[in-house]
Amino acid sequence: QVQLVESGGGLVQPGGSLTLSCAPSKSSISVYVMGWYRQAPGKQRELVAAITSVGSTNYADSVKGRFTISRDNAKNTVYLQMNSLKPEDTAVYYCRSFRVGVGESWGQGTQVTVSS
Repeated sequence: QVQLVESGGGLVQPGGSLTLSCAPSKSSISVYVMGWYRQAPGKQRELVAAITSVGSTNYADSVKGRFTISRDNAKNTVYLQMNSLKPEDTAVYYCRSFRVGVGESWGQGTQVTVSS
């Protein structure tokens, strides 16, 4: 399985921006579907954004127009650019990889807190 490492979380004021990164400790993710999920306290984990190996994307309605998922296969990294952050975006953000026949892997999560 792929071992994923997220980074880039932190504390930001409402309206601010953060960029999360996800990279495997080893192996290539170029053929994997990659996704960002989040889980707020007391809530279920939800999909935030996903990107296929060829760059097709989809987003949760709550983040459309504010978040952008991208991948750099040369750097073997997936990013989540988050703009216009709101307090309700506060959650632990997880990176996920998926490939048919291989299965899924999850990162350990990175905390994003949006607060003044």
